[in-house]
Amino acid sequence: MGTPTTLVSVEEYLHTDYEPDCDYLDGVLEERNVGEKDHAKAQKKLLLYLEQRCNLWNIFVIQELRLQISRTRYRVPDLCVVAGPEPDEQIFTKPPFLCVEILSPEDRMSRMQQRIRDYLAFGVSYVWIVDPQTRSAWIYTAEGMKEVQDGVLRTANPDMGVPVAEIFAQ
Repeated sequence: MGTPTTLVSVEEYLHTDYEPDCDYLDGVLEERNVGEKDHAKAQKKLLLYLEQRCNLWNIFVIQELRLQISRTRYRVPDLCVVAGPEPDEQIFTKPPFLCVEILSPEDRMSRMQQRIRDYLAFGVSYVWIVDPQTRSAWIYTAEGMKEVQDGVLRTANPDMGVPVAEIFAQ
C-alpha cells in the first residue's frame, strides 16, 4: 500500500510559495527536479538565447511560470514562450506557443510523458525536452515526437531555430 497523500486545495496552492515551485495535479503537489548546475546552466543559456531574439521572432519568453492546464491542474515548465506580446496574466490560463523542460538525472520518463501530454492537451504547439547529460533534445507536437538529428531545435510560425550546441556552449 502507498503512502497516504494529503490533498491541497487550489486556493492553498495558489497562495503558498514553494521553493522550488511545484506542480499541482488534482489536489496533489508534485515536486519538480531542479537545482543541479547542469540543469540551471542549460535553462539559463536557452533563456538568454531566446530573450536575445524576442523582437526578431515576436515572442515573449519567461522561466518557471505557473500554467493553469485545467481547473485542477497547474504545471510549471522550465521555460515557456508566447508567440506575440507579453500576456497580462500573472498565471497563464491560455496555452503558450512552446514549453521547454530541461531534464534532471532524477526525472522519470513516465512523469515527463505526463507533463508533455498535459502541455499538448492544453494546446501548446511545441514542447522541447533538453537533456544536459547526453546533450540531446527532442521536439514534441500533436503529430508526434522526433529527436533532434540536425542539431537545431525548431518551431514553425514563428520560425525559430536554436542550435542545441548553443545550449551547452561553455
